[in-house]
Amino acid sequence: MAPSKVLAGARVVLPTGTVNDGRVIVDGTRIADTAPPQAETVDLSGHWVVPGFVDLHNHGGGGASFAGGTAEQVLTGVETHRRHGTTTVVASAVTGDLDFLARHAGMLAELAQQGDIVGIHFEGPFISPCRKGAHDEQLLRDPDPAEVRKLVDAAHGHAKMMTLATELPGGLDSVRLLVEHGVIAAVGHTDATYEQTVRAIDAGATVATHLFNAMPPVGHRAPGPITALLEDERITVELINDGTHLHPAALQLAFHHAGAARVAFITDAMDAAGFGDGRYRLGPLDVEVTDGVARLVEGGSIAGSTLTLDRAFKRAVTIDRLPVEDVVAAISANPARLLGLDDRVGSLEPGKDADLVILDDAFDLVGVMRRGEWVVDPLPRP
Repeated sequence: MAPSKVLAGARVVLPTGTVNDGRVIVDGTRIADTAPPQAETVDLSGHWVVPGFVDLHNHGGGGASFAGGTAEQVLTGVETHRRHGTTTVVASAVTGDLDFLARHAGMLAELAQQGDIVGIHFEGPFISPCRKGAHDEQLLRDPDPAEVRKLVDAAHGHAKMMTLATELPGGLDSVRLLVEHGVIAAVGHTDATYEQTVRAIDAGATVATHLFNAMPPVGHRAPGPITALLEDERITVELINDGTHLHPAALQLAFHHAGAARVAFITDAMDAAGFGDGRYRLGPLDVEVTDGVARLVEGGSIAGSTLTLDRAFKRAVTIDRLPVEDVVAAISANPARLLGLDDRVGSLEPGKDADLVILDDAFDLVGVMRRGEWVVDPLPRP
């Protein structure tokens, strides 16, 4: 077990606000309220200490895929994102053959059981061909509740979320089934009307998968799903803050209407995150990454992102000019609460896991701790 530590002198973002010249006490794997006598003091003057990031929606990184890779490759992606501050990650699948998805979910469930990931997100195959994005249209299908149940069962209790086009036949019944089994039903890759989206929310949907992307735009006579998702207090909206998926004004619109308590920053990352440009695969489809933007080789649709959450954090504060406390809510507290993990992660409070990120005064990441161990040490060591 790592020695106890007192992280001192930093601006510490707590649920109650930011404390200047604050301190965080780490005793073993958890945050403590009193420091043991032998605790090591780490001077973090001039830095920020924020909770470890929680990513609801992530397909891979470090050259490795969560959606189709081996267990070893998934762990490579997990470690890549940890080095960028994501101490809690949900592994997202993409549209594929149903039997393959069930087998892959079984492997991911083993990693969740070990604590390497916290669960599985199924993005597809139950989505709209009209808003398929980077999903193989030939493998799309209507959300038959029996097939939805097959994937949930294959995850052995580790299915956290499923994205559905709820307007398709079987969509509302599938939402109800997911809710019954404790799985988040997310509206996304959808061609739904405003009225259809309201019905999905009333059936139990609680998340908007990457709001604005892969859904109809807002119209003054046809307000569409975006309006329904923004206005309903039951919905948490995912946002990809990479400067490619969203115009800054769209981001501000979401924060203004949903409020900071209903926003969750995600990466929607694919293999190239933390790795570099080149040719990749996302599920069965070829992707070309150029200047950090991933697009399908066939058709040119945006194919996930190369984002890491430390970059999303810095952009939110320095370009979007959001309050640091609101960004911490969107990147840590809100997704932790949505996943039912807020008793363990998402905020810096005694008794919770010692998962935290150290940022310098320019909001660049300089340190990451997960369960009391440095993943990225903020100080040079001999």
